[in-house]
Amino acid sequence: MSETNQRPFSIKIFVPNGDPDGLRIVERSNWTGVGVVFNRTNFNQAIQRPECLKTGVYILVGSSDESSLPTVYIGEGDPVKNRLESHQKNKDFWDWVIFFVTKDESLNKAHVKHLESRLLGLAKAAKQCNLSNGTGSLPPTLSESETADVESFLLDMLSIFPLLSLNIFETIETKAPKESQLFINSKGITATGYEDAKGFVVLKGSQMVKEGTNSILQRVSTLRKDLREKGVVEDGGDFYLFTQDRVFNSPSLAVSVLLGTQGIGRSLWKTKEGVTLKELQIASAGSGVEGDN
Repeated sequence: MSETNQRPFSIKIFVPNGDPDGLRIVERSNWTGVGVVFNRTNFNQAIQRPECLKTGVYILVGSSDESSLPTVYIGEGDPVKNRLESHQKNKDFWDWVIFFVTKDESLNKAHVKHLESRLLGLAKAAKQCNLSNGTGSLPPTLSESETADVESFLLDMLSIFPLLSLNIFETIETKAPKESQLFINSKGITATGYEDAKGFVVLKGSQMVKEGTNSILQRVSTLRKDLREKGVVEDGGDFYLFTQDRVFNSPSLAVSVLLGTQGIGRSLWKTKEGVTLKELQIASAGSGVEGDN
């Protein structure tokens, strides 16, 4: 979500079976929508929910050994139940699912086709997942007022996904002032980044070494491969070049990816004056900080 769309809101998560890792019903303040989240192990129980009998859009989420990125399938159902039952039988990759419907039956087939198409487009642009969808989905023709209503519903959905650790639809928009930016100049490459609520953001135009060291962690090597295959980095001759901003879980993970080796990010990211991120954090807190992640 862009900064202009951010506004305070509250979320209610209802756990009908008393198991916080099981079935969850998610509602947002002043919203007609409702999200249903469950693991595949809870399928038989979840499919009995009345929400499954409504028209909605869903996301199947799984993982693989070959990639650090989640594998995702985005679809719609009228009702959702029929499609989920088909995927339970015919798709092996997914581990959990979230789907959205409305309390007032205001979503119809055309609306959820629009949502499906928009989510597919956002996921492709963000390049933070492996899409299992074989083809794209063409949006239906909606009236101007219907489009406005469905786009508003989409914005509310997008605000909920990060709370469920599903950050596959967001394209980072650089908003850090230049005085907050940090730099790395090492091993023949240069990179620029900054700390953000989402993690540590490496900016478009930053460079990444082509070869990792023998000590590189497998998960870092896999992530570097994912970045190449998704086109997040492209061949820049002696190095790879970031084609878009990218957020990492920590400054150290960003360093490891950029330099192809393990590194303590808070000591390696520095201002133009040479002040490290760790020193900035100590000065900001007025006391020592624990750890160097």
